[in-house]
Order: sequence, then structure tokens, then C-alpha cells
Amino acid sequence: MKNVWKLSLVLFLICAIVAAVLGVVNELTYRRIDELQAQKTAAAYGAVLASSEGYETLCDQAFTVSANGQKVKILCISRANNGKGYVVETEVSGAQGNITMVVGVNLLFQCTGISITRHAETSGLGANAASTAEVGVNFRAQFKGQDESIALTREGGAIDALSGATITSRSVTNATLAAILAVRDLA
Repeated sequence: MKNVWKLSLVLFLICAIVAAVLGVVNELTYRRIDELQAQKTAAAYGAVLASSEGYETLCDQAFTVSANGQKVKILCISRANNGKGYVVETEVSGAQGNITMVVGVNLLFQCTGISITRHAETSGLGANAASTAEVGVNFRAQFKGQDESIALTREGGAIDALSGATITSRSVTNATLAAILAVRDLA
């Protein structure tokens, strides 16, 4: 019995030390991680709808839009100060976790581009949606010019799903639709 208490104490001390080290590392890195994420989001804004004059934020809190039965959280809608359209930050449930993306929408309620800024999708499958490789670039390029009728080809639309990543493809498509619907309802 004495040996069990000793082992328990040693295990507790090891866990306490590891937790303290992780806390210190988190404290030292979280600001930098937030800065990098903000830079990535700013770059995504420019990639989906260029505006050298910046963007005006139109929403002060997130809301949910249903797109083809899937709930999509609209995190923020911003209007391009050059008058060319809107940029919508969305969050949708993918195959392995949430997918955060930025969608550009022009004044005709058509997608001008998408950029996936954060995801937890399976490497080599759903993660290809955000990849800089040809498969990811081609997948995202399909969204340009799409309107409220956007859908996967297997559902009568023009978007080819990523091989082995139907859930991710459907989620990205629905998030794009939700962004278009949110901007349409705003206008």
C-alpha cells in the first residue's frame, strides 16, 4: 500500500510539472498564434475580394444560416470599401471538426472566391480543400461565379467533390451558399 501512495505521488508531480510547462508555453505563444491567424485572415480577405481601400465590418455578433439543411455560423460580414461586394467569414462542421473560411460575394450575389483559414480535416483527403497543391487550387477555383444554385455535381450542381472527402466538399459548398444567402438578406 505504501508503494501505491509513493507511485501516485510521483505520477501527480510529473503531471503537475508537465501542466506547468504547457501553461508557460501557451502563455508565451498564444499572442503570436493570434497575430498569425489575423494575418492569414487579412490575406484571405484580399484573395477572395480585393479592396485596396479596406473593409467595413457590418455585424457585431455571429448568427446561423441554414444551407441545404446544414447549419453554418456566419462569424462576420464586411463590405469592401471600394463598393465591389462583401467578404463573409463562416464556420461550418466538416468531417473532422470545424472549417473556418472566408467567402467573397459580389453585388450580383455570386462567389468571387473562397479561402479556408482554419480546419481539422484529414490530411490527404478533406485537407486538400485548403491545400496549395493543384487539387486544392482547382477545387476552390470551382466556386468563382457560383450563385444561390451552388451544389455538388452529385446533387445537380457544378462543384466536383474532392475524392474521398464528400463531407468536407459538401460543408465548403454549404458554407459558400450560406455566405451568399447572408449577403443577399443583408442587402
